[in-house]
Amino acid sequence: MHLPLEQDSAPLHASIKENPTKFKIPMQKWLDEHFPDFIKKDEWPAVSPDLNPLDYSIWSILEAQVNAEAHDSVDSLKQAIMEENLNQDMINRAVDDGMRRLDAN
Repeated sequence: MHLPLEQDSAPLHASIKENPTKFKIPMQKWLDEHFPDFIKKDEWPAVSPDLNPLDYSIWSILEAQVNAEAHDSVDSLKQAIMEENLNQDMINRAVDDGMRRLDAN
């Protein structure tokens, strides 16, 4: 499977200037050199939940499964989330769908 690398705009991730006290090479340059399909921070949509499998698919499935039964406390909800096993085939389908979404953009 070939996936493009997505990263957020945290200052360390977005660095383009050399700063030897913090890192040996600017992160954007290193990523560009090591990931052939790296999408630079200025080319990636700022807010793109439609491109993230967690946002467009997996969170809603997890929410439905965890809330199938009512919880009487936050601890009960946390425990249900920790114990939930997501089906690997469902995760794979969500990632594959994400690749189709990338191709469509």
